[in-house]
Amino acid sequence: MSIVELRQYTLHPGARDTLIALFEREFVTGQQAVGITVGGRFRDLDDPDRFVWLRSFPDMASRARALHAFYYGPVWQEHRDAANATMVDSDDVLLLRGPGFTAPADAGPVVATICHPLDPTAFADHFERHLRPELAARTPPLAVHRTENAENDFPALPVRVGEDVLVWFATGDTAPLPDLSTHLHSAPQQLHLSPVPQPSR
Repeated sequence: MSIVELRQYTLHPGARDTLIALFEREFVTGQQAVGITVGGRFRDLDDPDRFVWLRSFPDMASRARALHAFYYGPVWQEHRDAANATMVDSDDVLLLRGPGFTAPADAGPVVATICHPLDPTAFADHFERHLRPELAARTPPLAVHRTENAENDFPALPVRVGEDVLVWFATGDTAPLPDLSTHLHSAPQQLHLSPVPQPSR
């Protein structure tokens, strides 16, 4: 399991494709060069001004070193003004533990489901015993993640604190969720996402 960031950026109207082009041209290889695994990148299908992406690290210490190397390194320093000019907010970040996620080639739409359990341990057990098998017949949950509760040791980049989540991804036509109201603080949030096309290699 890795340390994973699920990052949701709110952008200025019309700026999403500008950021995606810059991200794909400069920030994927720039982060990989310092040991960051860049996962899926997505357009939010419900919000034209939202960009969603994931990155992962072997552990918290590696995360701190890699983020310092990238954000104080030449790639970000050269392009940060252009990137920041597209953004309204970049602080909606869940710090998770899990495998990370990149959509399979030709996967079609992706749904990320975010649940806030009343009892995280009990809900994780319920998920594995009941919910995963129930959903698997139609749209198997992929890449399940839970909150990483370690202190954020790169405070220059805030993460959401004081909440426990269970997050999973699914591709294609997703099955409706059963009633989970007895297990959760609030209704599950579902992000309907379109993967950013990757160049053929």
